[in-house]
Amino acid sequence: MSDLFQQAPKRGGDYSAKDIEVLEGLEPVRRRPGMYVGGTDDRALHHLAAEVLDNAMDEAVAGHASRIEMELSANGELTIRDNGRGIPIDKHPRYKDKTALEVILTTLHSGGKFSNKVYHTAGGLHGVGISVVNALSDYLSVEVYRDKTTWTQSFERGKAKTKLKKSGTTNKRGTSVTFHPDPEIFGNKLSFQPARLYRMARSKAYLFRGVEIRWRCDASLLKDNDDTPDKESLHFPGGLSDFLALNLDGRGTVTAEPFVGQATLPGDKGRVEWAIAWPQDGRGFINSYCNTVPTPGGGTHESGLRTGLTKALRAYGDMVNNRRASQIAPDDVLGSACAMLSVFIPEPEFQGQTKERLSSPQASRIVETTIKDHFDHWLSGAPDMADALLADVIGRAEERLRKRQEREVNRKSATRKLRLPGKLADCSNSGPDGTELFIVEGDSAGGSAKQARDRKTQAVLPLRGKILNVASASSAKIGANQELMDLIQALGCGRSERYSEDALRYDKVVIMTDADVDGAHIASLLMTFFYREMPDLIENGHLYLALPPLYRVSQGAKSFYASNEAERDQLIEKEFNGRGKIEVSRFKGLGEMTPVQLRDTTMNPDKRTLLRVEVSGDEAKRTDKLVEHLMGRKPELRFKFIQEHADEAGALDI
Repeated sequence: MSDLFQQAPKRGGDYSAKDIEVLEGLEPVRRRPGMYVGGTDDRALHHLAAEVLDNAMDEAVAGHASRIEMELSANGELTIRDNGRGIPIDKHPRYKDKTALEVILTTLHSGGKFSNKVYHTAGGLHGVGISVVNALSDYLSVEVYRDKTTWTQSFERGKAKTKLKKSGTTNKRGTSVTFHPDPEIFGNKLSFQPARLYRMARSKAYLFRGVEIRWRCDASLLKDNDDTPDKESLHFPGGLSDFLALNLDGRGTVTAEPFVGQATLPGDKGRVEWAIAWPQDGRGFINSYCNTVPTPGGGTHESGLRTGLTKALRAYGDMVNNRRASQIAPDDVLGSACAMLSVFIPEPEFQGQTKERLSSPQASRIVETTIKDHFDHWLSGAPDMADALLADVIGRAEERLRKRQEREVNRKSATRKLRLPGKLADCSNSGPDGTELFIVEGDSAGGSAKQARDRKTQAVLPLRGKILNVASASSAKIGANQELMDLIQALGCGRSERYSEDALRYDKVVIMTDADVDGAHIASLLMTFFYREMPDLIENGHLYLALPPLYRVSQGAKSFYASNEAERDQLIEKEFNGRGKIEVSRFKGLGEMTPVQLRDTTMNPDKRTLLRVEVSGDEAKRTDKLVEHLMGRKPELRFKFIQEHADEAGALDI
């Protein structure tokens, strides 16, 4: 054991008090910029702009500024001005040889935001923002307009280059900061991007409807394909709802109106503002902010939003006796929503100086309570919109549960050999090229088809009667339907988001039903299944309809087949001239046809006729609407369609 205490070999010489280094002023920031702005990349560079802009926004939110100017010059320097109170320029009581302005610019953890005396709600509470910007800039100059006097001071790499001095008289008020990022820190290739700064300024204007932000950029910095304006006044009286309307322009939504509002918390505890919509295309986003600071990492305020919305929607489901509402989870409610959330709270806590995630515990409780109360009223006051939203969210919940069930099945069967439905008569070819799967109704038709097929390339799967209508069924019902599961298993390609073209076991999938009304109904149900659950199978040209005959017309050894009455009458007139004894037989179903008849009329590639099922790009929206109306959950839409097209029924020959 004594070996453990033997002297270790020397690797770096002696270690004594003289090796302890003390970094003064802002030198720690220049040595380790990643600790303060997250690195030295493009994102960190633009974080400097955000820090200065946040200070100006804090003045606006506090009610002392109504206008902010952001100007990007051709040489890459950025100027941000506000018409607020102006940074204090009097001597600091602790640092008597320095003004308050110089202390703020050159000392970490200094500022007026550590208590509620100056700012009730503020974005920069660490006291390192503007001083870090100063440390990482090769030059920075400040102009302060107070008491009709202009004061100026310049800095280089965090150190004061000049003393604070008067530079004239003015009627303006506020602060102007001009700085240029230090190439020694960020390199010569990085520079401010106009588009990024413009989006930053615009988002701030949306977040606080009481401020006007004037954007200006040297035109030489704009690229030909850049739609960023060189100057624009940004002011949005509608706040977050204006931003939401801009992003939803031209997109359909589940509810006729978005859920928007704002609430001031009692006891001067802050404010919550929100704007939420549910687009029909399911492409959503969540943008959250605290005291106008973006929080891309989310945090406690987003947790409160998710919980409040979910509880309110579940409660509404209980009120209307919808038992399926209990399975709703927060991801079902917000996973496809376009949501804007902005909170203003005193002394927020962020994770890290870059403030990407809010960690204030009270924010979750505040937002949850506020959102739930207002969402409860919104849902009960607009039952039509509430019902539409509830149905959409329940559909997403069922889809989520179905995927989870499929993942569990896949885990359980990962090591098992491929099992095919017992009713499937498979073909002998192992690859999909040239192979066909015939989906037929009933065991009788299945028996004839199995005898009539080419065993090498043609497979037959009999189904029992009419399958489930997937357009009006829940995901759980689809997963529990044995007929559909047999079909999915036989195809091998999966369904919905798990569909895999490479795993499809057949080149052609042929729906072969009786040539009557019931057969047409079954074919419609099958096409609806493929359209909803395997749209890529249709898009890639794999789905077909067989055309079995309805009539057999014969005279002696001479026989012909007809698909309808008109074709039957034409055959009698043309082929037999209406003379002699003509036998006309009507097939009640595929099961009544002999295997030879079925092969010669419907299954033989050299003699048959197949219709390929297609949905063209121009007809996609119309088809989707038609499927929803005729096969969906609302019978009143089907009834309306029948009323509008009743006159056309007489022209149908079935």
